[in-house]
Amino acid sequence: MSTRRTLLHMAAALAVPSTLTTSLVAQDTAPLTLPDMPLHDPWIVADAAPRTYYLYTSNRERMSGQKGIGIMAYRSHDLIHWTKPSVVFTLPDTIWANAGAWAPEVHSWQGKYYLFVTLHNEQMPLPGSTSAKPLYRRGTVLGVADTPAGPFTLVRDGEPVASKDLMTLDGTLYVDPKGEPWMVFAHEWIQTGVGTMEALPLNADLSAKGPPKTLFKGSASPWAVPQQGTNVVTDGPELYRTSDGALMMLWSSWGKDGYIQTLARSKSGDLFGPWEQLPMLLDKGSGHGMLFKTFDGQLMLIVHRPFKNARGYLYEVRDTGMSIELIRQRTDLDFDKTPLAPFKP
Repeated sequence: MSTRRTLLHMAAALAVPSTLTTSLVAQDTAPLTLPDMPLHDPWIVADAAPRTYYLYTSNRERMSGQKGIGIMAYRSHDLIHWTKPSVVFTLPDTIWANAGAWAPEVHSWQGKYYLFVTLHNEQMPLPGSTSAKPLYRRGTVLGVADTPAGPFTLVRDGEPVASKDLMTLDGTLYVDPKGEPWMVFAHEWIQTGVGTMEALPLNADLSAKGPPKTLFKGSASPWAVPQQGTNVVTDGPELYRTSDGALMMLWSSWGKDGYIQTLARSKSGDLFGPWEQLPMLLDKGSGHGMLFKTFDGQLMLIVHRPFKNARGYLYEVRDTGMSIELIRQRTDLDFDKTPLAPFKP
């Protein structure tokens, strides 16, 4: 048993003796804590009925014990103790893609759970490819399951939601005030030079209903620094409606100190803005964050950092009505020895 976990269980037992048995059971069935868990592009679903948090990320064989490209999920009841991950989606070898499994998101829609995941195949060139700038198929596809635990099976044989000629990634589900679904996604900078955030209208079966529309360019943010010349990265959109009805978008890019977690707000409250770029939330390698609520109602942000060999970090978040702000890092949950404070412009 690690020193950290020994102290954790001793503290729990001294504070509330009746929790000792529960804590020891958690140690046996959920032996991991966030520092033990390699992850990238984390996504958490809080499933109320079994009071279980599912934390999704790309499959790592040394963690799941299962080979292959796919998505695995850690599980927890308290955001401290996590199970060894199980694979909830495996990429079939019969479809167009042969790599990726990035940025998994799981959303409830019409009684099912839908996995949004980005796949690619570098051997399938797209129109416009040149030897200097090869373009290849990359797109967000859907899987479906009856529960957040999966397993997820591909929808429409794994064809991307958006046109296969577009290099799309990090698709997320947004449902507008009329109940209409949209997929908001990042249009890859490899294809556009300056990456964009775009919105694709969807039918009830989450198939494309029409062409996508641009929401904003990555260069709109003063915190996004061009890479390799004039290229600007757009990553990881997530939409959040505040208590006063303001529409926010969390998204990531590259700043002067590496990967960043930044924020935008629609001035109209509508998906099509116009969008204003707010000060970023975190820098120094933090990014691809998402918001979720704990079972006691606390709004939380999870991000990964650094970009390579990343781990998950948790922050309490305050909904101010017109925006969101970070309150504090929950080092009691993520055990970060060098906590990173929110960015101050």
